[in-house]
Amino acid sequence: MPEMSTQIRTRHLLPPAILVALPLLAAAALGGCAGGDLGRTRENARSDDMHRWLGIEATASVGLRASQYQLTDKERLLRDLAFPLIEPPHSRPAWKTVFGDYQPLPAPWRQAPLFDRTAYGRLLIDEPHRSFSSRYNQLIEDVRDDLTRFEPFFADAVQVLDLDKKRNASINLVSDLSPRERADAIARMQENTLIVQWVQQSLEQRISSYRWALERLVIQAPDNMAADADRLIGELAAQTANPPVVSAPVVGRAVVSKG
Repeated sequence: MPEMSTQIRTRHLLPPAILVALPLLAAAALGGCAGGDLGRTRENARSDDMHRWLGIEATASVGLRASQYQLTDKERLLRDLAFPLIEPPHSRPAWKTVFGDYQPLPAPWRQAPLFDRTAYGRLLIDEPHRSFSSRYNQLIEDVRDDLTRFEPFFADAVQVLDLDKKRNASINLVSDLSPRERADAIARMQENTLIVQWVQQSLEQRISSYRWALERLVIQAPDNMAADADRLIGELAAQTANPPVVSAPVVGRAVVSKG
């Protein structure tokens, strides 16, 4: 009981503002558990098909229906690897990365929103940084992240599209194939192709954004780090211009970057 009395007396000694703030701070700490590094959703907040919407959005954006088939392991991986490459690259203060900001994005075949190649660079330059060196470091880190993600995504894309070729060749050989089954098979192949094209356009836009940001950094604060950034951007551009797999446009036209 003496111990409890001490706690009660201590609580009464605290200013009212602090008593009000304590529950809010506790709630913020618990809410932060859902957010991961760089604003990504932590593994314990993920679901197996959390990126299934990519195929649904891609097909809907060009007026096609989505497949009702379940995702294969490789198709699920394709969507998981695609999301970090289509999500706009962020440059944000560390305190803003505590809470996850996962949300679906519009496919590039939709008219809006229009791509703004200056958005990344303006965010990078305008937000508080300790020095311009940290801005160069952030740019270099973002480009390196894309380079790291490039090979795993396209390695899986090669396998998925190769299996889709086999699926397409088998459609006419399957006995008693219903119209619905045929439609779902074709829709899934279209989904997979559109996701690969979506990533391709996203990479082209990211390269354009990175170059705009680097040019402004060089004008505002010349630094030898610019050469490293330029080399990495060039490497990403070379890989993007020569992807391991090229898929035929589903809608009869390739998506062209406006940036």
